[in-house]
Amino acid sequence: MRLRLTPRDTSFYDQFAAAARNIVDAAEVLQQVVTAGPGERVALNERMRDIEHANDEVTHEVMRRLNSTFVTPFDREDIYRLASELDDVVDHLEAAADLILLYEIDELPATTRQVVDVLVKAAHATAEAMPRLQGMKDLAPYWIEVNRLENEADQLYRRTVATLFNGQYDALTAIKLKDLADQVEAAADGLEDVADTVETIALKES
Repeated sequence: MRLRLTPRDTSFYDQFAAAARNIVDAAEVLQQVVTAGPGERVALNERMRDIEHANDEVTHEVMRRLNSTFVTPFDREDIYRLASELDDVVDHLEAAADLILLYEIDELPATTRQVVDVLVKAAHATAEAMPRLQGMKDLAPYWIEVNRLENEADQLYRRTVATLFNGQYDALTAIKLKDLADQVEAAADGLEDVADTVETIALKES
């Protein structure tokens, strides 16, 4: 067993947990946006932008600490990757909400709303897992569940695309809804990336 002469900076774990909570907040705001009326969406989008800005600050703090800390709790590359992936998820959620407002989308395909519901579940699973990262314990159920949810989101995404181009929508509406579906799917992929990175970190540290 190696003697550690310099204490590790454990504040990284707090920042990861904060980022995961921001993902939950953003996913739940998006869930409200997809069912809200046009008059309610402006305020919800402002809330989403606040969450995105707050999460940028979390990410910047991780990067500042990464540049100033001599001993990190695990590999620097993995810290950078995890912080970036958590931030990317919030960015995709914010972009999805923004597109709904900018495109003035009145009604979304049921499958898109269902993907957002899946995102909320995956976000909660991520937020519940992050505090366990410090002890590297009981994380396997988390990444297994998020991978399962991402597969569910993939299936719903494919059904969405099929619906958009089966003649039910005019071409312009189909393109708008496809842009939205792509952002929602990217958020689901991003949550899986986070889970995969946590798995990698746990395996390295075990």
